[in-house]
Amino acid sequence: MPNASAVLASSSSSIAMHMQDTQSNIATYERHCRIVATIGPASNPLELIHAGATCFRLNFSHGSHAEHAARIQMIRQAEEASGRFVPMIADLQGPKIRVGTFEGEGIQLRYGQEVTLEVSKEPGRDGLIRLPHPEILSALQVGDELKLDDGLMALTIISKESDVRAVARVDCGGYLTQKKGVNVPMRQLPISAMTEKDKKDLAFALEQGVEIVALSFVQRPEDVAEARALVQGRALILSKIEKPLAMDSIDEIVALSDMVMVARGDLGVELPTEQVPAAQRKIVRACRAAGKPVIIATQMLQTMVDSPVPTRAEASDVATAVYMGADAVMLSAESAVGRHPATAVATMDRIIRAVEADEFYWDELDAAHGEWIGTPAHALCASASDIAEVLEARAIFAFTASGTTAVAASRERPRTPLYALTPHKSVARQLTMVWGVTPILSPNINETAEFRSSDDMLAWAERLAQNTLNYRAGEHVVMLAGTPFGVAGSTNTLKIVTLAG
Repeated sequence: MPNASAVLASSSSSIAMHMQDTQSNIATYERHCRIVATIGPASNPLELIHAGATCFRLNFSHGSHAEHAARIQMIRQAEEASGRFVPMIADLQGPKIRVGTFEGEGIQLRYGQEVTLEVSKEPGRDGLIRLPHPEILSALQVGDELKLDDGLMALTIISKESDVRAVARVDCGGYLTQKKGVNVPMRQLPISAMTEKDKKDLAFALEQGVEIVALSFVQRPEDVAEARALVQGRALILSKIEKPLAMDSIDEIVALSDMVMVARGDLGVELPTEQVPAAQRKIVRACRAAGKPVIIATQMLQTMVDSPVPTRAEASDVATAVYMGADAVMLSAESAVGRHPATAVATMDRIIRAVEADEFYWDELDAAHGEWIGTPAHALCASASDIAEVLEARAIFAFTASGTTAVAASRERPRTPLYALTPHKSVARQLTMVWGVTPILSPNINETAEFRSSDDMLAWAERLAQNTLNYRAGEHVVMLAGTPFGVAGSTNTLKIVTLAG
C-alpha cells in the first residue's frame, strides 16, 4: 500500500482545484458553543451571521409558507455571501390546546370561585369555560391542575361529572379572554405531537431543504419515532422538551433524537419556577452522556427585545448554559421581532467568548463529562481527544459521511480544534450545530480518479493541514475515520500523522 506522501506527490491538478474550493468554504469557529437566532420580520440574516449567529430557526407557529420560503431564500443568500455553512431549524407548532370563545370579550376568574369546564364549540360565559378539545376532559382526574394563558391563571379539578363536563376551583385568578392557551402539567394527553398542520409544514420544510426539524409537544418516546418515520432521514430530529412528563423518559427520548432542546417556555409554565433550573441541568446531562447535541432556549436575553443591553441575570443565564457544555443557546423574540436583533446576537457572542476564556471553563466541562460509552467509535474518539492533548496536536480530523463520527468526537469536549471532513453539504451544515466542530467539505471518494482510497483521502487531509490551515512540518494531526471509507457508522481507525517537510 503506498504511503500518503507518495499518493500526494502523484495527485493531479484536480486535487489542487478541490483544495482551492475547500479553502473558500473553511470558516473556523472561534466559539465552541453556537448561537441559534430565530428569523422574523426584524431579522437580517447576513447581519446576524456577522454578529455571530450560527443557525436560523423558522417558527412555523407564525407566517405562511410563502413568507417562510422568502426567509429561506434570504438565509441561503446570506450563507453564500458569508462563506459559512448555515443550517436551518423548522420548528413545528405542535398541538395548541386553547379555551374556546366567550359571549363577550372574556370572563373574570376570581380566587376560590368554582367554574364549569365543558366540551363544546359554543361560546362560554361567566362561570363557564368551553373547551373545544374533548381529549383534555377525558384525560383529567380530580386533583389535576390546569394552567391558563401561559400560566397566569390556574385551576384545580374538584369534581368530574363525565368526560365532557367537570368543575374546577380557581387557584390563581385573572381576566381570561378567548382562545388563550391551556396547559395540563402532570397528565399525559392522548394527542399526537404532530397535527395535520404540522405534517403539511413538515412536507414544505423538507422540500425547502431544511436541515433540522424541531418537534414540539413531545410527551413520550413514541412521539419521536412517529416524526422519524415521516422525515425518513431527510433531516435531523430535534426534540423539544417542554412537557414535565417527558422528563420521566428523558433517556429514551434523547436516545431516539438527533438533537434536544431545553424549551423553557412551556416547561416553565408547567413546572414550578424553582424546578426549571434542575430540569435544565438534568436534560443537558442526559444529552452530554448520550453524546447528543443540546440547545438551551427561551428568554435568554428577553430584555433585549426592547433594550440594547441585557440584565446581569440574563448574562449569567447564558453563561451558565455555556459552562454546562450546551452545544448552542437560542434567541427567540430577541432576534425575530426585537428592536436590536444584531446587538442581541453580538451580546450573546461576547458572553460565550468570555466564558470560554475563563480558566475554570474546562474544569466545568470535564466535571459533567458522563460515563464512557462502550462502543468502538466512542472509544476511538475518547482516545483521539487524549492523544491530541498529550501530543499537543494541532487538530483532530474526523472523516464522516453522516456526521456521527464528529458528534462522537465532540462528546469528549476536546481542547484540540476539531474539524469534520464530510463530502455532504447538508451534513456540514448540520455539524455547525455541534459543540466545537468546524465542518469542511471534502472530496467524495470514488467520484474522481484521484480519490479512490483511504490513502488518497489521508493525503488530501495532510495537504489541507499544511497548505490551507498552515500547520508546519513536524506538527501532529490526529485523524479519525472508518473503513470502508464513506460508510456511515463505520468509525474504526485512528491515525497520528506527523506532517512532513
